[in-house]
Amino acid sequence: MKYEILYQDAFPLVKCDLQRGEKIKAESDAMVAMSATLEVNGAMNGGIIGGLARRMLTGESFFFQTIDAVRGDGSVLLGHPAPGGIIDVELDGSYSLRVQKTGFLAATDSIQVDTTMQNLAQGLFSREGFFVVKISGRGTVFLSSYGAIHAINLADNEEYIVDNGHLVAWPDYMNYKIEKASNGWISSFMSGECLVCRFRGPGVVLIQTRNPASFKQWLGTTLGNS
Repeated sequence: MKYEILYQDAFPLVKCDLQRGEKIKAESDAMVAMSATLEVNGAMNGGIIGGLARRMLTGESFFFQTIDAVRGDGSVLLGHPAPGGIIDVELDGSYSLRVQKTGFLAATDSIQVDTTMQNLAQGLFSREGFFVVKISGRGTVFLSSYGAIHAINLADNEEYIVDNGHLVAWPDYMNYKIEKASNGWISSFMSGECLVCRFRGPGVVLIQTRNPASFKQWLGTTLGNS
């Protein structure tokens, strides 16, 4: 499958060129436009239990879209509702991705999308909750974000601190610790960060340049003062 990410600077789309017999899966309502030779259907990845788990535990849609080139070659345009970026990730099957809620956009048909549980501290204190999206298999995955996506490539034993509202995705062989942003709780609270995630390399952590929770808070304050 050939693909291209269009309009990266603002409100991007993914253009996927499918040959007859190829298909791609996408988040519900991701299809923007497609060739008449393609067909879109609703499907469940992992059956009813998998669909329920995604919906109830991570907030993802119960159904996926499958776009299938049943009548010949064609192209499909895929987008997501947030004003943010799209990035492509190639998985070779040797590891899986942990992805924030609502971060999955689309993937080749060989990719599996499930849910997985975080540990107690991560579940209680990260903004992702106890469950995140698990993406595995061999193929191409398209992830979406709020704001642009920035990759932080960490060398072996290199550490980096990320505000937990800015996480998009990280490989399953990387772990992170929840900790105070500053030495003391009062200082952490006054800094506006409070709790952060400390990652240790090697590995690549994908972050988003904007925080949806902060925007919601700003929007509420702005509308409340109008």
